[in-house]
Amino acid sequence: MLRYSITIVLLMAFANNFLFAQALPLTQQTTICNPLNLNYRFCLDTPSRREAADPTIINFKNDYFLFASKSGGYWQSSDLVQWKFIATRDLPLEDYAPTAVVVGDTVYFMASSGKDGSKIYKTADPASGKWQIANNNFPIGLIDPCLFLDDDGRLYLYYGCSNINPIYGIELDRKTLMPIGKPTECFNSHKEEYGWERSGDYNEKPDAPWIEGSWMTKHNGRYYLQYAAPGTQFKSYCDGMYVSTNPLGPFTLANNNPFSYKPEGFIAGAGHSSTFKDKYGNYWQASTMTISVKHMFERRIGLFPVTFDTTYNAYVNTRFGDYPFYMPTGISTQWMLLSYNKLVSASSFKQEHPPLNAVDENIRTYWSAKTGNNKEWMIVDLYKASTVNAIQLNFAEDNTKIPGRSIDIYYQYKIECSNDNKTWQLAIDKSLNKEDAPHDYMQFIKPIKARYWRIKNIHVPDGNFAISDFRIFGNGGGTLPLKAEEVEIVRDSVDRCTVYLKWRLAKTPTNYYVRYGTAKNKLYLNYEVLNSNEVTIHSLNKEQSYYFTIDSFNENGVQYGTKTIYVK
Repeated sequence: MLRYSITIVLLMAFANNFLFAQALPLTQQTTICNPLNLNYRFCLDTPSRREAADPTIINFKNDYFLFASKSGGYWQSSDLVQWKFIATRDLPLEDYAPTAVVVGDTVYFMASSGKDGSKIYKTADPASGKWQIANNNFPIGLIDPCLFLDDDGRLYLYYGCSNINPIYGIELDRKTLMPIGKPTECFNSHKEEYGWERSGDYNEKPDAPWIEGSWMTKHNGRYYLQYAAPGTQFKSYCDGMYVSTNPLGPFTLANNNPFSYKPEGFIAGAGHSSTFKDKYGNYWQASTMTISVKHMFERRIGLFPVTFDTTYNAYVNTRFGDYPFYMPTGISTQWMLLSYNKLVSASSFKQEHPPLNAVDENIRTYWSAKTGNNKEWMIVDLYKASTVNAIQLNFAEDNTKIPGRSIDIYYQYKIECSNDNKTWQLAIDKSLNKEDAPHDYMQFIKPIKARYWRIKNIHVPDGNFAISDFRIFGNGGGTLPLKAEEVEIVRDSVDRCTVYLKWRLAKTPTNYYVRYGTAKNKLYLNYEVLNSNEVTIHSLNKEQSYYFTIDSFNENGVQYGTKTIYVK
């Protein structure tokens, strides 16, 4: 009888670990995780890959509409969590860099065009997908347009995409939607002075940058004109910022630059963006994030909170920018990444895409099984039972031949968890899924505690079963990392856009965030450093002085830097 009672107790204890091992329905999720889990379209040309970039998000009658390059349509959302795709044939959605603006009860739309001129479209019901031409003979052919309505009712257009020419601005007639006067040159590149404009993943190349993707925001009487640099294929892709008291300038470089910047992490890049205000008064940045492996334009969309301070600075908070955060506040969940560099086993793998690629926190690499059949699986061992709050499953397109959109594009799978690698409990069942979710993010109803996590393939739309990263978020339940000590910071005496940082090597696995800025209480810029105790940053303004601090983090939490170092 005693043996029977003990068995019952053990079974109940095991069951309690998995009692709530199920994901919230998408409509009830309170968190999101970048990149956004949109049904990104497969491109119409080869090689087969997904793309969406250059996003514009507008708030129209308390619904959000997201337009992005090469998407074959656009998306609608009521909460910035769940997105519905809207197909339309009325807009030039094969053109790059769409822009939209709300003018009263009407939405106006424009996209990049050739040298012979552009068209402007309008609708009073974007949810319908029905649009009509508002201006059929706009006289300027332009790239990367941005439509901006001032609060005095005047309408402006900004544009430019070049490694030679500047960003331009011009006023439009509200009735005819035609230009008034001649374009104004707003600003151009100064890569010798501004490190964030230099080419390369790490701003390390001498090539002239592409200055593009302008966007105008007005806040408290100031005009904030942002622009993208140095190129969409680089991890350093970011947005710089100029400020003026007039919509056409003259413009002065903002003290905090780059304004939107995410050079490292699982997915990098935060450039060619749009800034918008949600229905609660919060500001957000919708940005282009880069993969750029199969093609330089292989890209995704990210969403980040924006803050304006009292000294006419603005900044995008990209710290832990591809970790879960709450909506609609943008506040971090403080759920840490548990799966980074953990042990992985798999049913099979291609030599060039080994299992460890699925936990290396790098969207540019991936694990691929040898087939796409339902016998393929992968297991991540967290080394100990850990509290898990959410999972982000990022699929990779390996050996696909898909063009465009189709109702047959979806993934079906099951995720199971275990504490002994023998007895498994179903955690997530997507065996009947018919939605295209390439960056499937799932928040659990209640956190669950488990050591092993297994994904079993059921169906892929084409090619092999492949995952760029199986990201597991929660808390490891161990000790916090030690603070960064013996920090050395040296600014390059010849190239003042470059700074070298090094600190004492931690004895346990530790990652870091370098936080820095131009004032001690305005450390708005972030640089993530994984599994290293040094970094070189090439993105400074050579004329500014900076303050630095270093936070350390691991799967158990964050130790904030307490020492701020001034570098002249």
